[in-house]
Amino acid sequence: MNTYSSRPVVLCLSGHDPSGGAGLQADIEALIAQGCHAAPAVTALTVQDTVNVSDFRVLDREWVLAQANAVLADSTVAAVKLGMLGSIKMVDTVAELLAAHPHLPLVCDPVLRAGGGGRLGKDEVGYALRERLLPLATIATPNLPEARILAELPEGTADQCAEKLLPFCRHLLITGGHGDEVEIHNRLYSRDGQQHTWTCQRLPGSYHGSGCTLASALAGRLALGEALSSAVRSALDYTWRTLRDAEQLGKGQYVPRRLPLDFCS
Repeated sequence: MNTYSSRPVVLCLSGHDPSGGAGLQADIEALIAQGCHAAPAVTALTVQDTVNVSDFRVLDREWVLAQANAVLADSTVAAVKLGMLGSIKMVDTVAELLAAHPHLPLVCDPVLRAGGGGRLGKDEVGYALRERLLPLATIATPNLPEARILAELPEGTADQCAEKLLPFCRHLLITGGHGDEVEIHNRLYSRDGQQHTWTCQRLPGSYHGSGCTLASALAGRLALGEALSSAVRSALDYTWRTLRDAEQLGKGQYVPRRLPLDFCS
C-alpha cells in the first residue's frame, strides 16, 4: 500500500447542485485542484440546472450538525468554507457549530442567488448571515449584487457596501463581473483600512458556479497556510482560468473547468 502525507482537510457546508456546476461539487473539484481534501456536509438540496434554480429544501438542523461534527471529530480540519445555507435557522445552526471552533480559517460565500438569478434564500437570510456569521469569518466573498443585499444598499458601490459591512467582517472580497465593464475589478477590503484591487479581462458568456469555485479555492489556499492577500490572488487567478476554459454542459450557463493547477496554466 502506498502511504502519502495527508492533504489539508477543508470542511464545506454547502448545498447540493444536481447539475454539478455549483455547490458541493464545485467545492470538491476546486479544493482538489489546490491540493486539499474536501469534506462536504450537505446543508440543502436544490432542483436546478445550468439555466436556473426552481426549488430547494434546507436539511434538518440535526442532520447538518451530525455531518459536520463527524468530520470535526475524526479529522484535523484546516479551514471551513460556507456556501448555501438557505434559511435563518440554518444560519443559526452553522453559527453555533463554528463558534466552538474559532481557530479555523473561515471563508463565507454568502450564496443568496443562483447564477441564473433564482433565489436560494430570502433577503432576511442574508441579514442573519451578516449579523451571525460574518463576525466569525476570516473573509467573506460576495459578488456586488450579494454585497448590496447584505449592506441593504440596492444601488451601492463596492466601496459603499464595504463601509457598511466591514464592522461585521474582518476582510471582504467583493467580486466584479455583474456589470458591463470591459475589465473585471475584484476588490479586497480589510478592517484596518488596507485595500487591494485585482483586475482581469472580462470573458464572454455567463458562468454557473464561479463564486463557489473562488471561495473554495480561497479556503484551500488558506488551509495550505498561504497569507490572506496572496491566497486571494491565487484563488482569483485559478478561478479566471477555470472560466476561460469553461464548458457548456447544458442549455444555460457555462460551467467552470476546475482542473488541477498543472492542467490550467
